[in-house]
Amino acid sequence: MVIKNVNLETVCGITSVLPDNDKPEIAFAGKSNVGKSSLINALMNRKSYARISAAPGKTQTINYYNINEELYLVDLPGYGYARVSEKEKEQWGKMVERYLHSSKQLKAVFLLIDIRHDPSANDKVMYQWILSQGYRPVIIATKSDKLKRSQIQKHVKMVSEGLGLAPGTKLIPFSSVTKQGREDIWQFIEEEYLDRTEVE
Repeated sequence: MVIKNVNLETVCGITSVLPDNDKPEIAFAGKSNVGKSSLINALMNRKSYARISAAPGKTQTINYYNINEELYLVDLPGYGYARVSEKEKEQWGKMVERYLHSSKQLKAVFLLIDIRHDPSANDKVMYQWILSQGYRPVIIATKSDKLKRSQIQKHVKMVSEGLGLAPGTKLIPFSSVTKQGREDIWQFIEEEYLDRTEVE
């Protein structure tokens, strides 16, 4: 995917009406600080278009990035951050649920998991919940640059077994530092969700 233009087109808060888009949407879910903003910036070839914060729990909105007038990358609020009130957590959960239920253009949900650690209880709940909504999530195992190359397959297996992935589930190791996995993700999106005959 050659990125020609990127536009943060819509930002939806808890009470916002979700946009009625006419292009495919690819959503990104993951716990706070798993590297969602870094992944989206890497995919867009932008250094800091999606706001990255050292403090987890900063993305409290659903952000729609229009890529090349061709598709949307949708950044969902992070989950599982302890220092947020239960009420806020509940509101974010409802917002994400409303999005998954009502978006007519949502083609795929990418679930980000930190490759270094066993999936958390929240990760497992989120994976099962996405499945229950009728989507088969693509797993992005982030922060792969923090491991030695020889450790990656072992950790991929750990993530896969920890989540109890359904057979055939796509899992892509990714690093926002080395850009490992970036091309794999774009290739997968283009092959699976973009009708190239329409675009040309």
